[in-house]
Amino acid sequence: MTRRRNPANTALMFDKILIANRGEVAVRIIRTARRLGIKTAIVFSEADRDSLAVDMADEGVFIGPAPAAQSYLVIDKIVDAAKQTGSQAIHPGFGFLSEKAEFADRLLAEKITFIGPNPHAIRAMGDKIESKKAAQEAGVSCVPGFIGEIEGVEHAVQISEEIGYPVMIKASAGGGGKGIRVAFNKKDVLEGFPAVRAEAKGAFGDDRIFIEKFVTAPRHIEIQVMGDKHGNVVHLFERECSIQRRNQKVIEEAPSPLLDEKTRMAMGEQACALARAVNYDSAGTVEFVASGADKSFYFLEMNTRLQVEHPVSEMITGLDLVEQMIRVAAGEKLAFKQKDLKIKGWAIESRIYAEDPYRNFLPSIGRLKNYQAPAEGKTGDITLRNETGVREGDEISMFYDPMIAKLITHAPTRIAAIDAQAAALDNFLIDGIADNIPFLGAVMEEKDFRKGDFTTAYIKDHFPDGFEGVPPTDRQEKLLIATAAIARSFTARRAREISGQLNGGSKGWQREWTVILDKVHHETSVDLDDAGATVLIDGKKHRIDTATRPGARIISGKFEGQPFSVKIKTAPGGYTLRHRGVTVLALVATPRGAELFKKIPEKQKADTSKLVVSPMPGLIVSIDVKVGQDVKAGEGVAVVEAMKMQNIIRAERDGVIAKVHVAAGASVAADEVMIELA
Repeated sequence: MTRRRNPANTALMFDKILIANRGEVAVRIIRTARRLGIKTAIVFSEADRDSLAVDMADEGVFIGPAPAAQSYLVIDKIVDAAKQTGSQAIHPGFGFLSEKAEFADRLLAEKITFIGPNPHAIRAMGDKIESKKAAQEAGVSCVPGFIGEIEGVEHAVQISEEIGYPVMIKASAGGGGKGIRVAFNKKDVLEGFPAVRAEAKGAFGDDRIFIEKFVTAPRHIEIQVMGDKHGNVVHLFERECSIQRRNQKVIEEAPSPLLDEKTRMAMGEQACALARAVNYDSAGTVEFVASGADKSFYFLEMNTRLQVEHPVSEMITGLDLVEQMIRVAAGEKLAFKQKDLKIKGWAIESRIYAEDPYRNFLPSIGRLKNYQAPAEGKTGDITLRNETGVREGDEISMFYDPMIAKLITHAPTRIAAIDAQAAALDNFLIDGIADNIPFLGAVMEEKDFRKGDFTTAYIKDHFPDGFEGVPPTDRQEKLLIATAAIARSFTARRAREISGQLNGGSKGWQREWTVILDKVHHETSVDLDDAGATVLIDGKKHRIDTATRPGARIISGKFEGQPFSVKIKTAPGGYTLRHRGVTVLALVATPRGAELFKKIPEKQKADTSKLVVSPMPGLIVSIDVKVGQDVKAGEGVAVVEAMKMQNIIRAERDGVIAKVHVAAGASVAADEVMIELA
């Protein structure tokens, strides 16, 4: 194997590595490789032919159709690509082949370096059942459960009742929130066990399932470990990953607001003990469930790969985990000991997904008509980082994970990091598909999250009826009214300037408007000047400073001396405005014109309860009813798969199946009618 000396370091490094992945993690790896002076090659499917990662890599190799089973999961194609490009090592990123021991075995046989752990460690830890046995032998605290293979659904019910509800049904080879269901009773097991087994088979090619006790009031805390090939293992402290939906992480932070130094040390020592027990020699994560009441903790699993949320650990330690993986794979010793590692500040990460939070976070696909991310870099003691694999104009596909980007902020304190995250989300603009930024912004403002008082049931507890946005505070209401009035004034003034009815600058130009929010009329008067405007709202003055002009999608500046950013989009009669989870339609008219709105009758919603529609674009896995069959409200009638998740579609009301319009194997669009009830 040919290696060369990197001018940035005297250690031996690779000349070229192949990236066997896509999206933001591929871009992430390329950035580090460039800094180290290492060339990169990348594989790509038909869906990723024009992707950002392919453009950034030094060369690319086409490996087949969009479905991962025909491209990114085909070991022969990855190995051939490495040989074709002369790559000496392969970084698998996360997902796909990153935790496949047979892939690591194959690379070992082909004399291609795997930038990840050795096959033995992957087998011991990558299998959730075997990892629990190894953890028990290493003295790691484990959750009560059934360690062994489950024969079928009746066996699953028996085990669940012996453990005691609630229980968690998990795919042995699972990861990334896939292949998991929580069962609170026998019905949940009867319905959930087959769904988990099907997801596991489709996503991982392994349908083995295990069941364990679901710890109430749980916190999901994980320890980042790093080992080398010389027996050295350290931990990079913990990450808090309790804000989840459908068992997939949404917001992560480091360190955890729950842990004290004693608990942190105990968890770190157990994680390192487990890693040493299997001779772990790369970046990996040991996941625990911890009790928010007494800080007791139990081993969940070990992910033998780089984690999606690794940037928050990097931000508080100053280390580049991708660089460390490359160096360890090249045979280097870790250049630091446990005593050298310290926690510096606080980091928050939000996962920005292509999904609609107003429709129970269902996936959204389409083209990014507008993609405007906040600028990366350091301003004062705040650092902002945006990891993404997309650009404006790119297509979000139904074939892969719905993640668009990861937004990370780092600050000296937790509250400062949260405030910086909220401000960055305010300035993150996406058009063309639905995104979860309104939800993320709402969480950053929510008092329990800010206090660090939450569990893995946070979303369910705080949004029991689903996310419907949050009501504006008094200050937000005034800000949104002022923003709408100023936007309308900018447009009106510009129209007069173009028509020649208004000469000179903005000074002295004043206009009265009625702004209607939630049917309430607010009388405003806008006095524009060069720095912004003074706005009279219901008789009270408010100062807003902004240089924004007509056509801008984000209006930023200061409102009553405090920084703000409001997303604004033209709508019939006014504007749709968004700010930290608040989404409102602000109608704007002259006082006389506003009277007309009162005379417009409200549109009545059509009764669609007799129709079963697909809530997202996807592939029909099964239709579970027949014409003439009686169904009850809430009963599952179909399963639709999108972005690697299977979704059970339920009837909204009691009825009899009158028509079935689709069949298993067909593709459906969002809101397409699948079944009609009599």
